[in-house]
Amino acid sequence: MRCDAARIEEAALNALQTQQQLFFDGWLVRLSPGKAKRGRSVNPHFGSSLPLEAKIERCERLYASRRLPALFRITPFAKPGELDDVLAQRGYVAFDRTLVQVAGVASPPMHNIDAPVAIEEVPIEAFARAAGKLRGSSTVQTDAHLERLAHSPLAPYAIVARMDGHIVGCGQLSCEDGIAGVYDMVTAPEWRERGVATAIVTALLANARERGATCAFLQVDEHNEPALGVYRKFGFATAYVYHYRGRPGECK
Repeated sequence: MRCDAARIEEAALNALQTQQQLFFDGWLVRLSPGKAKRGRSVNPHFGSSLPLEAKIERCERLYASRRLPALFRITPFAKPGELDDVLAQRGYVAFDRTLVQVAGVASPPMHNIDAPVAIEEVPIEAFARAAGKLRGSSTVQTDAHLERLAHSPLAPYAIVARMDGHIVGCGQLSCEDGIAGVYDMVTAPEWRERGVATAIVTALLANARERGATCAFLQVDEHNEPALGVYRKFGFATAYVYHYRGRPGECK
């Protein structure tokens, strides 16, 4: 398995597309009003040349104009390297430390699924509505999620899990150049720890193998022990870590 961390980060940026974004001196400034912070934060992945303080202030004005909190997503690849320290000096608080985990997908997982889970591929619009309902998202947030999925150039494979005829979980996958990204993993609270997430990941990775992927990645909160336990079954291990910075009262 060969899955370079910087290449994974690029694939993750490619998988989430929105028309509500702009490039500013190498920073990808996303302004989509959904729940996903990746879609409404500054992603400083590329080169930076302008004075840093002025760039931050310009981003703050952009987010204020959209009535969104100014959030910065800080990865090991953030440019310039001193950005995290400068934000801290400006009073920005670090939050939501997230693990980017990677696993090989050449072979099917060696475990059984006991739960009677029915997996169904659904159109993107139906998927966004199902994910929004499971998350308790607002209409604005669900519409923003749909907009991002609809504009992805990577043809997402979107599935829902049903038990007793009810949608109890969902997940989707995108593939690019042999790298598969797992996203939007959600399970209804009352159905957790009953094999639903395991069934969804199994189906997503099977699709990844069919599409020629050799490795897969996902993003998970470092404190989400139930999810981490599921992902360990498939060999996922942390490749790198990122976090967000936001002003006090805006870290959400």
